[in-house]
Amino acid sequence: MAAPSSSSFTFTCKTHFLTTLIFFLTLTCTHSPNVQAVKALIRPQDVLPLLPRQVSWPILNSLRGAADLLPSFVGAAAVANNSDLRWKGSCFYENTAWLELHNKSGSEFGGGTLHIKVSSAHSWTCMDIYLFATPYRVTWDYYFISRSHTLEFDEWSGKAEYEYVKRKGIAIFLMEAGMIGTLQALWEVFPLFTNTGWGESSNLAFLKKHMGANFEVRPEPWVTNITQDDIHSGDFLAISKIRGRWGGFETLEKWVSGAYAGHSAVCLRDSQGKLWVGESGHEDEEGQDVIALLPWDEWWDFELTKDDANPHIALLPLHPDLRARFNETAAWEYAQSMVGLPYGYHNLIFSWIDTVSDNYPPPLDANLVASVMTVWDQMQPAYAANMWNEALNKRLGTQGLELPDILVEVERRGSSFAELLTIPEQDDWVYADGKSTSCVAFVLEMYKEAGLFGDLAQQIQVTEFTIKDAYTLNFYENDSSRLPKWCNEGDTVDLPFCQIKGKYRMELPGYNTIDPYPHMTESCPSLPPDYSRPQYC
Repeated sequence: MAAPSSSSFTFTCKTHFLTTLIFFLTLTCTHSPNVQAVKALIRPQDVLPLLPRQVSWPILNSLRGAADLLPSFVGAAAVANNSDLRWKGSCFYENTAWLELHNKSGSEFGGGTLHIKVSSAHSWTCMDIYLFATPYRVTWDYYFISRSHTLEFDEWSGKAEYEYVKRKGIAIFLMEAGMIGTLQALWEVFPLFTNTGWGESSNLAFLKKHMGANFEVRPEPWVTNITQDDIHSGDFLAISKIRGRWGGFETLEKWVSGAYAGHSAVCLRDSQGKLWVGESGHEDEEGQDVIALLPWDEWWDFELTKDDANPHIALLPLHPDLRARFNETAAWEYAQSMVGLPYGYHNLIFSWIDTVSDNYPPPLDANLVASVMTVWDQMQPAYAANMWNEALNKRLGTQGLELPDILVEVERRGSSFAELLTIPEQDDWVYADGKSTSCVAFVLEMYKEAGLFGDLAQQIQVTEFTIKDAYTLNFYENDSSRLPKWCNEGDTVDLPFCQIKGKYRMELPGYNTIDPYPHMTESCPSLPPDYSRPQYC
């Protein structure tokens, strides 16, 4: 990753100067009767952090949220005809940028200078923060003085980057929240991953704010006294974790996908009638997330006594007609063939992204996804290859291309990275480490093997399904009188499924309402807060 254009010494000086300036202007605003001018000296949110925490943070909470951690794409500064890119920033309302190619370094392909002019700040205390990206690097800078600035690229990494920037330019992303807003957004996101009461309440607050979830407290007991005889092969387990590492990850997953559960598993009986749980994402003794078959007693005991993510669990019994069709032998053989394989990281993000623009909560978009991938590709290339490189190669019909080469190849074909991400995952794709299934894809692939999709099995790619897509399938019991007697025992609300663990009542909007159809879920939008989807998408 290229270093910022400003040195650490300059950063320290600018930070000290900015702090002093804010303090001075606060005093001036407080004591001068003539604070109105053509340009405001300050905006309240610029100086709120200087106020006592009990005053400032509640106000900032109402102004900013986790989405402010995401930069927004403003355009690409290109060299074509020296034409300026123009946009409105968060601090500076009039901005232009253009790219100059040169060879000051005397290298084979030269370098470049990004020229940026910022002006018309809304106050004297604000600042704009930017990310600048090509497929080969991501760097950043910040501006709080109205003038022309430059960002130097001493040399391009090779011919491919040179050709790319000559043709496409440098992508520019704005941190719309600015410095203070970004810090506040971090304040909202950081506790999501902490295994504390604060972390749990933060996850609940995030889901209430961004998805409209309710989290009503259920009457005790919060754990159901289950009779295993009432659990059958194919019964779906919808799981929602609300604290710790997995709680935070699931919260963000729910937000982008619209699912009200973040993990799933499936019940299965062997030829002797013993009850097991099949799960993609079980942590083994080496700390790896793998596909596993666990005896029910072992799995249930772990969820009751050892899972510190405070899992809320719902059992979704299959409809009797589908239970009669469920081929236990085929399901068991499939599960056995998958045991020990890695969790489906290869296709995790592709089940969520179905459209060019309508799956990204603003300001997230495909440009930002490409930049995030670029960062990870430089920091942890093995991780990046596992998460998306091999899957992107399959969509291109290529082999072994690294992410920068993938981005260049897409452009060469006259397509876009946004379109590449929407190409449906195929269930029969085999990766370097075997077939790849996320938690929900593992369950639904078992359903395919067991015959539940019938003649549609070859026309549906279950690796394209999110957890929401799974629990909205019209596969489950629709007659509450046939639910087990212990189902929702003691609860004052009759749920159409069995919540077997959890303090808060689980919600599954759209539960059990959609009949399978060809190419299901391959082109569905998922924008918050309502996550509406057209028929047969």
